[in-house]
Amino acid sequence: MATYHHGDLRAAVLRRVAEVVLEQGPSAVSLRSVASDLGVSHTAPRHHFGSLRGVFTALAAEGFTTLARDLAAVRLAGGSFLDAGVGYVAFATAHPAHFQVMFTPALCDPDDPALASARQASFAELERSARGGETSEDVVALTAWSAAHGLATLLLTGNLQDARWQAVGATPAELARSTLARLFDPAGTDPTTSTRSPR
Repeated sequence: MATYHHGDLRAAVLRRVAEVVLEQGPSAVSLRSVASDLGVSHTAPRHHFGSLRGVFTALAAEGFTTLARDLAAVRLAGGSFLDAGVGYVAFATAHPAHFQVMFTPALCDPDDPALASARQASFAELERSARGGETSEDVVALTAWSAAHGLATLLLTGNLQDARWQAVGATPAELARSTLARLFDPAGTDPTTSTRSPR
């Protein structure tokens, strides 16, 4: 039986849940099976999360926190609005299980303070990118988010396997830069001139 020091089990549960979501989908997750996989008592995960809904809520909060951090890093490195969009798609493809849970509201507790704070932080970074550092809620940020989110979802659900779409960009980042350039770079700057890499 595996043993965990204080604090380790929580992280281990989140990692295992993310693996199951990626392999089989959220409906395949149960706290009992996760506990069994980790070699702990079936009640151990409940001490950290309370319920399966609590686990999904924590996973979503972790995802939004990571997304906010990645977008902030792009902005602080001098990245453009386009770079933020590419970073968003890069996050989704690097963390597909988190992304799925983050945007499946029925899985999570919408009133959870940690989730609400993390979600707001990530959206605030998108808004800052939309206005060059000034936070403002407007249709520009919403439109840009919709485009990046839609592209990420199409990638994760396997809807861009056709050769004609693959020809647009060999990697998710290249595909994102090629397609989002028209919206995220309204000045018409050549998207191939940016050398910044998304986190």
